[in-house]
Amino acid sequence: MIADRIENISIYAGLGERIAIALKYIAETDFSGIEKGKYVIDGDLIYAVVNEYETKPEADSKIEAHRKYIDVQFIVSGEEAMGYAPLTNQEPNVAYNDEKDFAFYNVPVTRLTFEPGMFAIYYPHDLHQPGVSTGKTSTVKKVVVKVKL
Repeated sequence: MIADRIENISIYAGLGERIAIALKYIAETDFSGIEKGKYVIDGDLIYAVVNEYETKPEADSKIEAHRKYIDVQFIVSGEEAMGYAPLTNQEPNVAYNDEKDFAFYNVPVTRLTFEPGMFAIYYPHDLHQPGVSTGKTSTVKKVVVKVKL
């Protein structure tokens, strides 16, 4: 898991060409007028999902992991906490869904607060719990760029 501010993207260029493309897309796109939906960047190799939602209490938010895609999650507006734990040998409480590329877990996580301009990169070995309220409900606009392994 990596967490940082978008102005520091040059640090992460060495993580691979697709990650660099995802971060450049986030840094160079004005998301203020972009509607919710899926935006293809490079076929099924790299695509973005723009979403808007209300944050939820921790108990109502799922802890997830993916196998086929890396998540690059960028906060456009609002504020949310995201939970993180390393995936080691924990068993999912909802089995992996190959079509939707996720499994859900019930494990303790560490939370970080994300504000506009911040991003996180979650690899398949990173359990993550997005969309958690920080004590008060917030309307969040977020871009998740999916980067195929």
